Amino acid sequence: MNEGLVVLVRSIISFFTLLIFAKLLGKQQISQLTFFDYVLGITIGSIAAELTADLSSRAWPHWVGLLSWATLGYLMELITMKWRYAAKYIEGEPTIVIMNGKIMEKALRKMKYRVSDIMALLRNKNVFDLNEVDFAIVEPNGQLSVLKKAEYAPLTPKDMKITKKSPGISTELIYDGILIEENLKQLNKDKKWLMNQLKAQGIKDISEVFIATLNPAGSFYVDKYKDKIKKITDIGDYKGPY
Repeated sequence: MNEGLVVLVRSIISFFTLLIFAKLLGKQQISQLTFFDYVLGITIGSIAAELTADLSSRAWPHWVGLLSWATLGYLMELITMKWRYAAKYIEGEPTIVIMNGKIMEKALRKMKYRVSDIMALLRNKNVFDLNEVDFAIVEPNGQLSVLKKAEYAPLTPKDMKITKKSPGISTELIYDGILIEENLKQLNKDKKWLMNQLKAQGIKDISEVFIATLNPAGSFYVDKYKDKIKKITDIGDYKGPY
């Protein structure tokens, strides 16, 4: 009983200590997570866990360690904000991995990246063909920034001097075979309209649909449980002879 009470008190102390330190360290821990931030967050969390559950030692040494790591992390943030030269070594700097459409092999080896890693990051940017890429840069937080070649850059309504209305946010009408009537009414539609849309795509019953969405501009999307795809494309790495 006494041990449980001690753990409860330590948990409360750890919780509010982490809450205060998280506010002091700022949102960079989440929005721009570098490797240093990642290690710092794990270490502080580990110390807080020991402060909570390690009853074989006193609480104050763990709390001092927690305070020390958080303070050092805060000081590193101040240093990197004030001195760009220090930030270069503490947080790292952007690295060009594709320049003028050519892959920079030396940069990849230095970063211990494979070409398949870059291909995966490009796909996350909706780029599936290396011919489209002019420059690609790996940021300090590991994200990839891509500049497409001019001929592959999307033509915007602004380029054509066309005024375009926002399509709005898509709303789920069917999810996992279940009709969401509240969302249907919200878009001023009824079940009869929905069934006509489904029949136009060869769907006879709502239970056949995995998800269906509609946005205010009228764009209707539907995905069935049984998709008639004859051959699935495999873009995985070469599996080797074994």
